[in-house]
Amino acid sequence: MAIIKPFRALRPPKHLVEKVSALPYDVMNVEEACAMAAGNPNSFLHISRPEIDLPAEIDPHDDSVYLQGKLNLGEFIRRGILTQDSHDCFYVYRQRLGGISQTGLVVCASVDDYQSGVIKKHEHTRADKEEDRVKHIDCLDANDEPVFYLSRSCAEVEGIIEGVTDSPPEYDFTSDDGVGHTAWIITEQILIDRLIDLFAEIPRLYVADGHHRSAAAARVRELRRDKNPNHKGYEEYNSFLTVIFPENQLNIMPYNRAVKDLNECTVSEFIAEVRNIFEIIPSPVPVIPAERHVFGMYLDCCWYHLHARPEIVNEKDTVGRLDVSILQNSLLDPLLGIQDPRTDQRIHFVGGIRGTDELVRLVDSGEYAVAFALHPTSICELIELADQDQIMPPKSTWFEPKLRSGLFVHLLS
Repeated sequence: MAIIKPFRALRPPKHLVEKVSALPYDVMNVEEACAMAAGNPNSFLHISRPEIDLPAEIDPHDDSVYLQGKLNLGEFIRRGILTQDSHDCFYVYRQRLGGISQTGLVVCASVDDYQSGVIKKHEHTRADKEEDRVKHIDCLDANDEPVFYLSRSCAEVEGIIEGVTDSPPEYDFTSDDGVGHTAWIITEQILIDRLIDLFAEIPRLYVADGHHRSAAAARVRELRRDKNPNHKGYEEYNSFLTVIFPENQLNIMPYNRAVKDLNECTVSEFIAEVRNIFEIIPSPVPVIPAERHVFGMYLDCCWYHLHARPEIVNEKDTVGRLDVSILQNSLLDPLLGIQDPRTDQRIHFVGGIRGTDELVRLVDSGEYAVAFALHPTSICELIELADQDQIMPPKSTWFEPKLRSGLFVHLLS
């Protein structure tokens, strides 16, 4: 049973939405965020990445950064850059990128569902990143960026959403990265009530992207509950901002890897070691794996197909048969010494949207010695694994397009 709740979104007026909207906070570094917000005082990055308004030497986890975000949010509200709807609503959010189109329902999800396991996870969180989001959300007094969830498809839910999208949208624009964004508002109480009832019949939701924000929302609820002697359980801090997409519309891209060195091996020695585990075939063109258990390797200005030998693949192991696991357990750990990819500074993760050109650039720059292109994890693999309460290796999935920030904010007070 999944609990969803309508809310009064804090959001930009139509004529400002393009200026306000921004990429999510965690797909850029500080320098990139500064460049994106340059000359645009209405960019949501002033709220989601408030360190851009402070001296460069400030630690991004300093308390002054979180306070700056709170001040910037208050200023956006004061100037009318963000205004709050007068009634509780659901919202529909559609994204388009090339041939990809995905339409989700913007709601508040339940912290109770997250803690009880109705909302299923597939990754561990990092303590430092989780703590950062706790401080950011708590100081801001808002969920400023939505979590990306998926659900099993429901024909009636999709039918209601399709009916809503037949009406004129509230927002409709294309961002600088070529992604189209369209949003509608659901104000009719009969539709809101029916959607609540339909989701109550859906046994599980799945975190697609946003494990740290989900965990942080739960911790913020605990902090506020402990400080509130009159806690009732229905305060706004008991829920958090989410966009839920049906499984049949989502697109997963690979999460590729690059490693700084060959762990004291020469190129020829490393290739000889890899050949003991994989069938290696040189390729005159970049390798974009088209099937499971096939990898692309870029090394010393050359591309190679790597085919996993059957003896290293156990199809009965839900986690071990994932391509990210095969690469980690059979090559990255034993040959390159990457024992913990969550903390090892020698490995770099490259979202599939950047393509093989980025892998070539990293290695040719001399900063990295070798890079690997993977076949993407599937939605079916994610759901099966999450249903078994299993955990994927870090950086197993890259969802694209990313949810745009600044379109909807959920206030906690």
